[in-house]
Amino acid sequence: MQFSEKMTRTELRATVSLASIYGLRMLGMFLILPIFAIYAEKLDGGSNHTLIGLALGAYGLMQVLLQLPFGMASDKYGRKKLIYVGLVLFAIGGLVAAFSHDIYMVIVGRAIQGAGAISAVVTALVADSTREEHRTQAMAMIGATIGLTFAVSLVAGPLLNQWIGVPGIFILTTVLSLLAILVVKYAVPDPLTSKFHSDAQAAPQKIKDVIRDAQLLRLNFGTFCLHGAQMAMFIVVPFALKETSGMSENQHWQVYLPVLILSFALMIPAIIYGEKRAKLKPVFIAAVGLMLIAQLAFANSIHHFWGIVGSLLVYFVAFNILEASLPSLISKMAPAASKGTAMGVHNTAQSFGMFLGATVGGFLSHHYGYSAVFIFCAILMTVWLVLAFGMKTPPSIKTKMYHIAGYNEQQAHMLAANVALIAGVQEAVAIAEENMLIVKVNNQQSKEAQAEVEQVILKLIGDQ
Repeated sequence: MQFSEKMTRTELRATVSLASIYGLRMLGMFLILPIFAIYAEKLDGGSNHTLIGLALGAYGLMQVLLQLPFGMASDKYGRKKLIYVGLVLFAIGGLVAAFSHDIYMVIVGRAIQGAGAISAVVTALVADSTREEHRTQAMAMIGATIGLTFAVSLVAGPLLNQWIGVPGIFILTTVLSLLAILVVKYAVPDPLTSKFHSDAQAAPQKIKDVIRDAQLLRLNFGTFCLHGAQMAMFIVVPFALKETSGMSENQHWQVYLPVLILSFALMIPAIIYGEKRAKLKPVFIAAVGLMLIAQLAFANSIHHFWGIVGSLLVYFVAFNILEASLPSLISKMAPAASKGTAMGVHNTAQSFGMFLGATVGGFLSHHYGYSAVFIFCAILMTVWLVLAFGMKTPPSIKTKMYHIAGYNEQQAHMLAANVALIAGVQEAVAIAEENMLIVKVNNQQSKEAQAEVEQVILKLIGDQ
């Protein structure tokens, strides 16, 4: 069996193109975050912050409802067809929101945008387009695109608002969505085969087991809290920054940019320390504790400009660590054959958190004031912190995947059993119908030892 350490040009082209499509979806949601609440308040009915929150959160609710059906439909009708449908829905929703003069129609537009729930389909197409040994790298590129999109949006949103306004941003994302259809059609190669991938897609029959897993449940609750607090924050902070600094919303990038740069600089050493020293649990717990401190700081200083800036810095350091850690922890803790399902549940928890956080945040802001929003978020973080202490120490492992064409179920089972006996291998699962071997390898071994493990695995695959 031949093993290539580098992606082919076709794989790289497919991954980069699909990562850009994934980024577009996030761009449509994130670009408006720093300026939407102030814009929406001026619309008919927008004086009710609960409706502003619902307008922000409607996108996430539709993602919760339609993400799994879209993924299942793509198995039957084809990946690209479902991506086209999703992108068209996203474009239609953008136009509805852009030309709305009241908050109610903006809510409808945002819901239509969210109805194009193609995230799972894009992930499945990435899996179709890459070999098993490069799948993790491809998914990491998509993850990096999402993080970069969020950071860019906090700076680009206020700048674009100055030039084209929120309706113009909706129209811009509509145009980009239509251009993305051309990217999918002409830039993304048609995969030779399209099939279900356990490592990248949610299997309905495995969802119940994933939900019942106490360790994964802790992490998914954390995802829900993290993104709920994120959306609730952007109901309040734009107003608070404007009131305490005198800056218009178009100038808020001047706050976000230095805060983001400094938070990234502080986050990177923590992530490296956690991964290299097998200290993911203490780093994770510290980040949850830091997020709790950020919420309490917001609650106490939301009416003071420098208090808001300081709270934002603490918030983004914690957010960046947790946002990077959660998918990694879920991948490490989920059974190898259920990784795709575990990530699907994780994404659903994230979307539901966005919906509920925005809606509850808007309600609390409207009826009880800014501080109430952060007290609510602090309660969520306190519960999460308690649950995080009970989390098992995550194993320090690296997941490898191999193609094993021609194996029947019995042969695949024997291969996995033999691979599991290799020193340094934590778990091995072979899925005959997917022609795939998934191996979790001890990441604390030297590079030389890991290379030896891989050579033994490749030899076993070749011998059988």
